[in-house]
Amino acid sequence: MNTPWTHTTVLLGEAVEALLSGSTAAAGTYVDATFGRGGHARAILARLAPEGRLIAFDKDAEAVAEAARISDARFSIRHQGFRSIGELPDASVAGLLMDLGVSSPQIDNPVRGFSFRFDGPLDMRMDTTRGESVAEWLATAELQQIAEVIRDYGEERFAVQIAKAIVARRQERGAISTTTELAELVAGTVKTREPGQNPATRTFQAFRIFINAELEELQQALEASLSILKPGGRLAVISFHSLEDRIVKQFIAKHSKEVYDRRAPFAAPKVMKLRALERIKPSEAEVSGNPRARSAILRVAERTEAA
Repeated sequence: MNTPWTHTTVLLGEAVEALLSGSTAAAGTYVDATFGRGGHARAILARLAPEGRLIAFDKDAEAVAEAARISDARFSIRHQGFRSIGELPDASVAGLLMDLGVSSPQIDNPVRGFSFRFDGPLDMRMDTTRGESVAEWLATAELQQIAEVIRDYGEERFAVQIAKAIVARRQERGAISTTTELAELVAGTVKTREPGQNPATRTFQAFRIFINAELEELQQALEASLSILKPGGRLAVISFHSLEDRIVKQFIAKHSKEVYDRRAPFAAPKVMKLRALERIKPSEAEVSGNPRARSAILRVAERTEAA
């Protein structure tokens, strides 16, 4: 039986408005780099002109199956991660949206292994058709690598202690294979935590980011955006934790200023490639209705006329 896990799209109106620059009949080609369950995609399609196009990407096979339900000739879906947006022609895209959040059906389905709230296999892969799961990686990973992943991707101050506990458990009773086993091990190792936060939150985040190479993919996609966006094209990125937001913020800042060559002080500066536009957070009403929106930040930039 298929359980109808639901997903509430975060910053739906704000993201679509920013992407389309207020247009109600956009005629260009737009990209939804993270289709998820299609909330943003359907809203974009509702505001496209007949000649407009929307290309979506997602490496989750379940998301691709959901996209197949959209019967609109202006829409297409690619079973690829969003690092593949660089395959699109140069200067062909009028707007690019990246929603970096994990969708609720991924979190709420125990089989996917994303959440410590449910007992399930310790998987966490966005694309279950390829690559190794977290459980498979933990079965052979060295203590130092485990600690570095937890520290760097989870910003967890007890990273070394958790890594030691994982390796000790592996040596004594075999590798961890379920979400409950990992959550209980972390809870037994981390003695203090912020009020209201599960001790395993940072470790689960770290393993998910690592196993899916999320930050590397984000950096590649952002760089590709400079090539595929038309002059005047919009870049809109929704992030959900500080590691992602820092990358997006620094990328936009880097390309939103003129660069002078100190070795040639009288030469014209390299012109900026982006123009930073907005930083938007969910309203109190949205957060009240959807607590998962509370950490979301939408950053918007525009491709300049510079080549």
